[in-house]
Amino acid sequence: MLNPVKRLYLLLEAWLNISFKEWNPLYHLGTLTFFFFWIALVSGVYLFLFFHGSLDGAYASVERITNEQWYAGGVMRSLHRYSSDAAVATIILHIFREFALGRYRGIRWYSWVTGIPALWMVVLLGITGYWLVWDQLAQYLAIGSALLMDELPIFFGSMSSNFVDGRLNDRFFILIEFLHLLGQPIMLIFVLWFHVRRLSNVNIMPPKGLAIGSLLAMLVLSLIKPATSHPPADLTTLPAVLNLDWFYLNIYPLLDYWTPGQVWALVMGVTVLLMLMPWLPAKKKAPAAVVDLNNCNGCTQCFEDCPYDAISVRARTDGARHEYEVVVDPDLCAACGICVGACISSNPFRKAEPDLHTGIDMPQFPINEVRNLTDTALVALRGDTKIIMFGCQHGVDVDGLEAQDIQGIKLICSGMLPPALVEYALSNGADGVMIAGCRHTDCYCRFGNRWMEQRMASSRHPVLRARAEAERIHIHGGAITDSRAVAKALDEFRQKLSILEKPGPRLDESCVEDE
Repeated sequence: MLNPVKRLYLLLEAWLNISFKEWNPLYHLGTLTFFFFWIALVSGVYLFLFFHGSLDGAYASVERITNEQWYAGGVMRSLHRYSSDAAVATIILHIFREFALGRYRGIRWYSWVTGIPALWMVVLLGITGYWLVWDQLAQYLAIGSALLMDELPIFFGSMSSNFVDGRLNDRFFILIEFLHLLGQPIMLIFVLWFHVRRLSNVNIMPPKGLAIGSLLAMLVLSLIKPATSHPPADLTTLPAVLNLDWFYLNIYPLLDYWTPGQVWALVMGVTVLLMLMPWLPAKKKAPAAVVDLNNCNGCTQCFEDCPYDAISVRARTDGARHEYEVVVDPDLCAACGICVGACISSNPFRKAEPDLHTGIDMPQFPINEVRNLTDTALVALRGDTKIIMFGCQHGVDVDGLEAQDIQGIKLICSGMLPPALVEYALSNGADGVMIAGCRHTDCYCRFGNRWMEQRMASSRHPVLRARAEAERIHIHGGAITDSRAVAKALDEFRQKLSILEKPGPRLDESCVEDE
């Protein structure tokens, strides 16, 4: 049964797909976050050129930037503010998305656990940015932060004393400038590197259209509602009205009602809970991919296609004529089977042995079993238009779409499908093949449907050979909640096939090469 959180999220995603399609921002939350960081960096560098970091000069310099050159400095300040807010928003949405879709357990624990400190680093970076303005909001944050730091045993109640008896001086701004402009950004880059280091083919830029649209939206917002300051800080008075940025400053109002220790208990409790979630409960690990050097020619395509950097390449160890062999790290393997679809030995036309063996395979669902299921499905097909439908465990349930003229085969991931198996089905009685993995541009295993689509388009190895008729192959991915849309696409595909001539007879095995 689909849990309600996942169902609601998938429905929201589907609704946004109507307008955005491949630019759906929910598919690009990670890259959007990096893009917003770039905007914050560029705008921040510009602001720094005119900023005077001192107790007396900070507020005045920010006001000059904002009002005397509103067309540049004012817009840059607003862009800096809104891009920083947008980065927090996309991080929070990214965390919620991974939770809703169950993409935080198993081997994904590493990305989840390293992502939580990244969020707190971004929040701390924003807080020090607000301090630099040195208005009444900055005063409120600085005093609140001092109270929180006093609760830590390393400060022993010394931080808040800086805000009484006139002890605060320009050295305070030297520290804050160092943290905001150098120390914290370097630490954030380091944390983000840790966050993505177990992933391959990491992209840090969203689609061009989505990036341009996001930038234009923030420019319009900057002109309509520019960022402004509160009155200047005055340690002899208490601010009467403050407009908080709830993306960054949400815990500070709690200090009006709770002790600093209670606030720390809440923050640390939420942090620990989030970091323990991948093991609440722990996900049972599936067997890792296994390499068979007797059927591996060292082409390294599985290494190129692995989404989780679980495959490495080394010099051949079995004395074969091939130069390389691949090695699977079981601790990093997601057991997605994408490497099986990448192996040119996963060719179902190979009949030299009773069983089909390939260079890299999944012990729990070997390619020989996939071929046997395909043979069984081909025999079971009845009717004038016969369709084999390949799906995956994380997309729409193809078993529920079966009929006498439609047989479904559920793979671990659509990326596990070798292009030769599609040709095999068409050559052995199927009038058409439909592939229904995850939603387009979104794959539970990161790149499964993307690599599969590129292989079918002959733009990625192993390619679908030209002899396979493209009009007899249809790709329409969908989530579990998209069964109606996939069923409609299947019916349209059936009608299209009904007016085509029947495909040619089965290929003679002698003319099929082991590519």
